[in-house]
Amino acid sequence: MSFNSLPFLLFFVVVFTLYWFPLREKTKAQNILILLASWFFYGYASLKMLPLLIGATALFYGIGLALKHCKSEKGASWISALGVVLGVGLLLYFKYFNFFIESFSSLFGALGLQTNWHTFQIILPLGLSFITFKLISYVVEIRRGKLEPETDFIAFAAYVAFFPCLLSGPIDRPQFLGQLHKTRSFDYDTAAEGIRQFLWGLAKKVLIADRCSLVIDPVWENISGASGSMLLTAALLFSFQMYTDFSGYSDMAIGTGKLLGFRVARNFNYPFFATNVAEYWRRWHMSLTGWLTDYVFMPLNVRFRDWGQFGMILAIVINMVLVGLWHGANWTFGVFGLYHGLLFVPLILSGAFAKKHKLKPGWLGLPKLSDFGGMVLTFLLVTVGLIIFKADSIAQAWQYLAGMAHLETLKGFYLFFLHPDFRTKTVLIIALMILEWRNRTVEFPLVPLKCYHWAVRYAIYLVLVCLLIMLWGKNLTFLYIEF
Repeated sequence: MSFNSLPFLLFFVVVFTLYWFPLREKTKAQNILILLASWFFYGYASLKMLPLLIGATALFYGIGLALKHCKSEKGASWISALGVVLGVGLLLYFKYFNFFIESFSSLFGALGLQTNWHTFQIILPLGLSFITFKLISYVVEIRRGKLEPETDFIAFAAYVAFFPCLLSGPIDRPQFLGQLHKTRSFDYDTAAEGIRQFLWGLAKKVLIADRCSLVIDPVWENISGASGSMLLTAALLFSFQMYTDFSGYSDMAIGTGKLLGFRVARNFNYPFFATNVAEYWRRWHMSLTGWLTDYVFMPLNVRFRDWGQFGMILAIVINMVLVGLWHGANWTFGVFGLYHGLLFVPLILSGAFAKKHKLKPGWLGLPKLSDFGGMVLTFLLVTVGLIIFKADSIAQAWQYLAGMAHLETLKGFYLFFLHPDFRTKTVLIIALMILEWRNRTVEFPLVPLKCYHWAVRYAIYLVLVCLLIMLWGKNLTFLYIEF
């Protein structure tokens, strides 16, 4: 039941109606509705894994209560360590167990040692990475003294399974529980903003991400038969597809949350306006990078601080490799993370890593030339990384990169640019970048519409809806569902 599907629309209309009419300002009843709706939503997507979600929720709820009642500092340390181990264990078993078996079997085979190890038929639960990170952060925040253990199981379970963020984030920290205890009254302005943000996310998904896939998928299915210009075109388009698909989902999740009276964590802050890779990761998948920064990078950086810049480099490389491996059990994800970690090295050595660059418009409100150069270079570096990210294997990634390295690539790209179908996608992408640049100081580009005359607002909405109907395709799946 994807956000951009008719079943979800019908599902949400029912939830929204019950939530704001018979249950208005009845916090406990609203939380029960959210929980039941979230479990139904997850069961609709993966019924076999619903017991796992419920069981993990109950287990970590119990761990929280155990920490609440534990009087011993040593006991609390053991309980919190158990919670972290169980959370990581869920990921290791469901997501990486077969990967380890295959990797060690290949290694021993290369050494001439025979093994009789076989992989298991393990079904990867949808949204597992997002769910386990919520559970782990809950235990860690209690242990750090930043959060009181939750005694209301309904509220805790609703936080873990909150359906707008259940399958692909954003990853809300357990402080979100505070919103579940507050009385929620319907606010027209917040709901209107939620609809605008949902519409913006849907537009990015349908008008750009799904259009780009029509070029990208055929190229990746026949890399050896594609010209260098086609490979380059597909690579550049994939960067925009990944961004508009995933940020589109995040906008729709945040917008849905606002319609229910919740503030969900922001996940993207116009990452293609970053002038270096460090700034890019501060703007891209912010809930994940923020989570790993707080729970992985900062502790490692403190531990390695006696090693100076080398210690910081080691901490950031480990952190980025984990960012990569978080996405799945494939060496390509590890190499993707390592690649990005190494891109931090010159930034750390030059001192640019810790600096936050504030963008200031130049001539005609456009980016300054120095900023624009940094944006282009960062985008190209990210695009190379995403080739590794998308590839099925290291060999396929190398084949793709080698295929682009031909003298005819840029000339062929220019000729391909003249194709009407490609020009349409280019116009849509340029329009997206202009809208985002002009509105980069607000959460999403449709925010200023609230200041427009109602006739102008609804005319823009109508144009967007007509475009959505005209260009609606069959590619309903969001890319990050598989992670």
